[in-house]
Amino acid sequence: MRADRPKGPELPAPAGSPELLAPAGSPEALKAAVDHGAKAVYLGWGAFNARRGARNFSEEEFAQAAAYCHIRGVRVFLTLNILLTDRELPAALETARTASRLGVDAVLVQDWGLFALLRAALPDLPLHASTQMSLFTSGGANEIAAGGCRRVVLARECSKEETAAICESCPAEVEVFVHGALCMCYSGQCAMSALIGGRSGNRGRCAQPCRLPYGVNGAAKEGRPLSLKDSCMADHLREMGDMGVSCLKIEGRMKSPGYVAAVTEVYARLLEEGRGPTAEEQEALERAFSRSGFTDAYWRGRKGPDMLGFRPENAAAAGDPLPAGTDRRIPVRLTCAVKAGTPCSLTAEDGLGNRAAVTGPVPEPAGKRPLTAEDLSARLEKTGGTPYRAVVDPAEDIALDPGLYLSAAAVNELRRKALEALSAARCAPPVRRECPPPPLPEEDRSAAEPRFTVSVASAAQLTGGLLDFRPARTYVPLELLAELSSLPPAETEYCAVLPRVWRDKDEDLLRRWLEKARTLGVSGLLLGNLGHFPLVRGMGFRLYGDYGLNVFNSRSLAFLREKGLESACLSFELRFSQLRDLRKLLPAEAVVYGRLPLMLTENCLIQNSAGCRCGQPNFLNDRTGAAFPLLPAFGCRTEVENSRPLWLADLPEYKGLGLSWARLRFTTETAEECVRVYRAYLEGAPAAGAFTRGLYRRGVE
Repeated sequence: MRADRPKGPELPAPAGSPELLAPAGSPEALKAAVDHGAKAVYLGWGAFNARRGARNFSEEEFAQAAAYCHIRGVRVFLTLNILLTDRELPAALETARTASRLGVDAVLVQDWGLFALLRAALPDLPLHASTQMSLFTSGGANEIAAGGCRRVVLARECSKEETAAICESCPAEVEVFVHGALCMCYSGQCAMSALIGGRSGNRGRCAQPCRLPYGVNGAAKEGRPLSLKDSCMADHLREMGDMGVSCLKIEGRMKSPGYVAAVTEVYARLLEEGRGPTAEEQEALERAFSRSGFTDAYWRGRKGPDMLGFRPENAAAAGDPLPAGTDRRIPVRLTCAVKAGTPCSLTAEDGLGNRAAVTGPVPEPAGKRPLTAEDLSARLEKTGGTPYRAVVDPAEDIALDPGLYLSAAAVNELRRKALEALSAARCAPPVRRECPPPPLPEEDRSAAEPRFTVSVASAAQLTGGLLDFRPARTYVPLELLAELSSLPPAETEYCAVLPRVWRDKDEDLLRRWLEKARTLGVSGLLLGNLGHFPLVRGMGFRLYGDYGLNVFNSRSLAFLREKGLESACLSFELRFSQLRDLRKLLPAEAVVYGRLPLMLTENCLIQNSAGCRCGQPNFLNDRTGAAFPLLPAFGCRTEVENSRPLWLADLPEYKGLGLSWARLRFTTETAEECVRVYRAYLEGAPAAGAFTRGLYRRGVE
């Protein structure tokens, strides 16, 4: 028996139309996806994926799933797309190493440290940038592609034009979500579940607080201003393929196998037939699951209250049985030789270069009825119960000497062995290099005690009283600097805070604003997104990392140091002990005061609910009476702030974590309150009103 497999590094992506990628939150959902037309599936294994509440897979189930999919020509992607601590990185690497040995086709990653670790330790393992990396510009996509990323999963908020521009400029494959749940917040930038309930969306434990009722500016707290309808892009598949989108992703690892089957089957059919959905198909999608219908507004470059929708808690799940699926067996060519005096042989080939050859018994002389090529072909074509469909041409594929006999059982056994050997060839894992994890540098940039930095949200906060404290750095939003004619003279380093979300079309404007900021005396920039690096590279500013980069471990600091950062703000989802134990390969900063940002939304919550009134205070109100300030963000977006400010002034332990800087983050405070807070931190005073300790003591799940 012999099986040959091409020496390529992994199963290639299908040519032609985009790859259809379906969710597999369980083995049952995986089978449903494969049987109903998925060309790839994504799944979680272990504790390191963004749907830790799904059924997910054990190691044994993962191995079985990989074999099941690869035999059927379906690729398998593993999700390791959460933020990881230093202690978790070795286990995550071992998970990826085991998955690679089992033939996984790619791994989805969010964490910069894990990305760098996998690139070094498993250099042949394809990596995909999860949507949790918050990538939505050509610069960001190209930046991660230059680091060795094979595919970029774009933010769901990208429009058709923005996606086309990224497809045109980026050498990596581009993947977009085409169906399923939409988060109100940009993926990777949401801390609402973590800060309110201790369950982090960045750690795969989102409790979905966006689906709860809220009011805006004191309105009745019965609306759902944070709950978006599910996305449905079934009408746009052809234009996605035409612009070069490589993969179309269905969301839903928390959904049932029935949902996966129904949605996958519709999209597979639309791709195969190159058309939009019929009314019946649209109804089938809505019957599977929807929140007050569907939306494609982001793709069309629109936003607004029409996108909002929710699903009543008592809504019944779809009662339809699991669709039967269609015949998606793999065509194979079988060639058989039955010659006198020699063992019969059968070769199976799948058209992808996989080939298996087996031998059987020596045929006997025939009695009354010798074996014919037609009889042999008919027997070989009986591949029911296997993933294969064989069509055997008696004239082309059968070499048969006359007057011979071969029993039906012998033919069946020959066919069984050949197809089993072909299956083994199809699911054989590629050979990939494995290297030892590179050691971290020995450098330690820990400080004995942090110096204070301040960030402001308005010009009114930027007073002499505040600057008289001589903060080490003063962070000012770039859009605010664009409105100022001067900055107060002070013993501080002025730094511009770049918008966390922007688009390609904004970059010329942002560069003009940066040049103006330089004339005002700004020397540093605060970067909160990977796309900021190519935007500002070569402009001569000092570069510092903001909390939007989600720095969770020491290897992330090493990664960002190589990108050119001189310091980095650490994630406020880390505990004090985790902050302390991080190896300070860069001087580190942490937010120690202020309303922490919960969400950054493409939809303007103020405009959606009350019309444009950004010059006035605005709040999101929950059912407990808490009021969450709504601040305008660049591009008519909204940043939702926590209802209570973080207060650590009376906790001296934050001073012993090795931090170089401790940030006082001012958002809604008056100028007088800013001064009072700074003085309180100098004195180590207790809070004067309601406050939170954030996550520094309790941590997150």
